[in-house]
Amino acid sequence: MARIFSGIQPSGELHIGNYLGAVKNWVRLQAEHPGAIYCVVDYHAITGSYDPAVLRARRWEMARSLLAAGIDPAQAVLFMQSDVPEHTELSWIFTTITPLGDLERQTQFKDKSSKMESIPAGLLMYPVLQAADILLYRADSVPVGEDQVQHLELARDTSRKWNAKFNVEFFPEPKPLLTPTRRILGLDGSAKMSKSLGNTVGLLEDDESIWQKLRPAVTDPARVRKTDPGNPDVCNIFQLHKAFSSEATQAHVAQQCRSAGWGCMDCKKVLHEGMVAELTPIRRRAELLAAEPARIADALSDGGKVARGIARETIDRVRDIMGLGSLHAP
Repeated sequence: MARIFSGIQPSGELHIGNYLGAVKNWVRLQAEHPGAIYCVVDYHAITGSYDPAVLRARRWEMARSLLAAGIDPAQAVLFMQSDVPEHTELSWIFTTITPLGDLERQTQFKDKSSKMESIPAGLLMYPVLQAADILLYRADSVPVGEDQVQHLELARDTSRKWNAKFNVEFFPEPKPLLTPTRRILGLDGSAKMSKSLGNTVGLLEDDESIWQKLRPAVTDPARVRKTDPGNPDVCNIFQLHKAFSSEATQAHVAQQCRSAGWGCMDCKKVLHEGMVAELTPIRRRAELLAAEPARIADALSDGGKVARGIARETIDRVRDIMGLGSLHAP
């Protein structure tokens, strides 16, 4: 059976973009692939300036949100990246075979570094650590969004290079499992959903807060008046219907939009009902977890033990192949 690995940055409480783009898929995959490995990649969160107290809170909130969203420690391994030091050890090993040019061509590096006067080396090496995250567990498959496929290709290339250098077939070439949900735009309809842009809906927000954010959300720009027919294919709100509404409801909403039978506010009210139905149980589980923090700590501790066991086996074998294992007479 294929081994699944995926990671998520500790951005605090999940928003619906994270949930639909990754975590909802993780919950489904853990049932299909028992032993799936999910990691809060906190080392990736320190490439720029940050407040340690904020990072500490965000790590905790991300773990709580993941468990509330349905990640089950009985089915999947959930842990903090920084609890497994082998991640950084394997990352250093991979830096020795990774061409500088490959890293400089990474889209995210080019985009972010172009806005910086002083570029931290960690930003450049980010994809190497990401390759180590995956290959440390010898994962066959990685659930990713389209924007992460380039980084996964670097991991595949790293696997090939390392295997060829030492004439072994040790690391697999991980395949992408593209999330079934398309890229989620923010409520402004113009950019990816992001906390920094203020265009998100938090996974744990109450019903009224969700509605207050949906009301002004951008829809089909061609619908100036309620009597104007709309095009659901270009409406960002309708894309959210695809995630939160039944197929029958989607069909009805689309027909009402195209015929101008409904206005955009009617469409948003139906979406709100679907979001509340799916998100309320998640919010309630999060409240229970907040009241019993030991459950979060135990889940991460147990997951960390499993992850360290797998990681140690990998590193021991890597060291042996590279001539770095226990010292003995040649």
